Amino acid sequence: MDIQKKLSHVEFLNREYNVSHLSYEREMAFFQSIKDGDPEEAKRLFKPFNSEDMGKLSDDSLRNLKYHLTITVAFITRYCIEGGMEMEAAYNLSDIYIRSIDKCRTEDEINLLHREVVDDYAQRMQLIRKQNRYPRSVTVCLDYIYDNLHTKISLEKLAEITALSPAYLSKLFHKEVGMTVSAYITKKRIEAAENMLKFSEYSCLEISDYLCFSSESHFIQVFRKHTGYTPKSFRERFFRTRKPDVFC
Repeated sequence: MDIQKKLSHVEFLNREYNVSHLSYEREMAFFQSIKDGDPEEAKRLFKPFNSEDMGKLSDDSLRNLKYHLTITVAFITRYCIEGGMEMEAAYNLSDIYIRSIDKCRTEDEINLLHREVVDDYAQRMQLIRKQNRYPRSVTVCLDYIYDNLHTKISLEKLAEITALSPAYLSKLFHKEVGMTVSAYITKKRIEAAENMLKFSEYSCLEISDYLCFSSESHFIQVFRKHTGYTPKSFRERFFRTRKPDVFC
C-alpha cells in the first residue's frame, strides 16, 4: 500500500470513528507559552498524551506515547532556541530527555516525564526572559560559532556577518558575554570535545583535527587547562563504555 492509499485509509477510519487531532492553534499556543517562559500558561494548555485527540503513531500503547513525547521534546527544543536558549544547551537537554524516554518502561513513567519536560523548559525560559538578552549581533555570532566549531572562525568573519567593524564587535562581544571572542570559541570547542570523548569513539587526533586545534599536543594542553583532565583520562572517567585500545 503506497502512502496516498494509506493516507486515504487513515482519513476514512478517522471520519468513521470520529477521531480528530489536537487543534493546530492550541498546539502552537502551548509551545509558544513554553517559549515565552510562562509555566502557568503551559500548565493550562497542557494535554496528556492519553487524550482522545492525540494521533495514533503505533499500535503498541507504550511506543505510541514514546513517539509523541519525542516529537514534543523536539518541538519544544526548537521553540526555546528561537526564544533565546543557547542552542547547545537546548540540544543537550533534548538529548538527555530523549534518552530518558527510551528508558521508560511504563505509560505512567512517560506521563510523568512529559510533565517534567514541560515544566523544566518553561522554567528555564522564564529565567532566560528575566535575564538580559544579548543584542542581535552577538546572538548571530554565538549561533555562527556553534555551527562552525569544525572550521576556522575569525573575528573578521564574524564582523562580516554582523556588518560591524572587528574592533567594535570585539568590544561588544566582550562586554555582553564576559570573555573575548577567541576565549569563547575555545570554551565551546572544549565543550564539544568533552561530548565527543564521552559519546563517540573518535581518537584524540581526530577530535583535535575536527575542532581545528593547531595540533594534537595543543589540543591536549588546552583541554587539560580547561577541564583538569587529559583527554585520555577524561574519557576513561566518563565514557559510556571502555575500549582503551582505540583511544588516545
